[in-house]
Amino acid sequence: MARPTLSDVARRAGLSPTAASLILNDRPSRLSEDAAERVRKAARELGYRPNMAARSLRTKSQTIGFVSDFITLAGFGGQMIHGAMQEARKTEHVLLITETEQDPLVPHAIAETGVEGSEPGDESAAINALLDRLPEGIIYATVRSQPVTVPKAARSVPVVLLNASSSAEAECSVLPDEYAGGRSIAGLLIDNNFSSGIVVIGSSQTAIHDPGSTPAVSRRLDGIFSVFDEHGITPLAQIDCPIWDAQAGYTAVKTLIDAREPLNALLCLNDRLAFGAYQALTEAGLRVPDDVSVVSFDDDPLASYLRPQLTTAALPFREMGELAVRLLLDQNAEKKEHLVPMPVQLRGSLRSQA
Repeated sequence: MARPTLSDVARRAGLSPTAASLILNDRPSRLSEDAAERVRKAARELGYRPNMAARSLRTKSQTIGFVSDFITLAGFGGQMIHGAMQEARKTEHVLLITETEQDPLVPHAIAETGVEGSEPGDESAAINALLDRLPEGIIYATVRSQPVTVPKAARSVPVVLLNASSSAEAECSVLPDEYAGGRSIAGLLIDNNFSSGIVVIGSSQTAIHDPGSTPAVSRRLDGIFSVFDEHGITPLAQIDCPIWDAQAGYTAVKTLIDAREPLNALLCLNDRLAFGAYQALTEAGLRVPDDVSVVSFDDDPLASYLRPQLTTAALPFREMGELAVRLLLDQNAEKKEHLVPMPVQLRGSLRSQA
């Protein structure tokens, strides 16, 4: 008589082999006690005994699954992965990375070490490819901070959202503290005596709660305008830009210059807009920061190569990746948003008003 397999146990219990394996190996999962008892009962009835040789190979390196959209294609995304990998190594875990290459998260390909690919649109296949490695849990990440729906296939193990949130139910998520970051950058202008001639480039206060606006943008602008409101400051202009790139920043600032607006400070909602703003100011013979100060967000690597260097609030992606791993491995981690501070990189693009 053939030796009963894990698949036999799973079939009798009415669950997947991955779920049965998690229960029989006492691994963390979100499966009900009823499901766990069905698996144990099926194993007893069939006389199932785990393959200890295979188990020793599987458990030689503990693993953490990392599911993302197209994070390796984005410069900032590498910082999240690096932070997560560094933190995983401290606890002798291996990070297995699945990249979907689609937005919203719909699996397309698996991009790391030994994890086979999946067909486009087959999200559960990508998740199951990780679950077959018996991970401690899954980090579910996005490049663009946004609400997501965690796939059902992932819910058999602990999940931490990275640079993403869930509006459907309470989840453990890691996000940059955009509201505090917005307050920090706006506060710099106040601290340097700016009260007029301030232009916000990227989005306006009236547009931040539109359906197309992400929670990150809304919080960033809420922080900015909370400071302005406290000090009775009304920006000279608020310019909406559908795409936050250098061309949009250049066009916005050139339009202001051509209209002879009395510019004193540009508050750009990301560094790419600021890059374009620099070009428009330079073409018009205006100097940063002697004529116009510029502040921004993200801390793109190019920000420190501009002349003068750009003052900006950094997205703490490396620290976010580290925290996601710590939370995933902490069975007592609170199911809430965990916000990571956005440190201000104070550089030469800001000058105090007399």
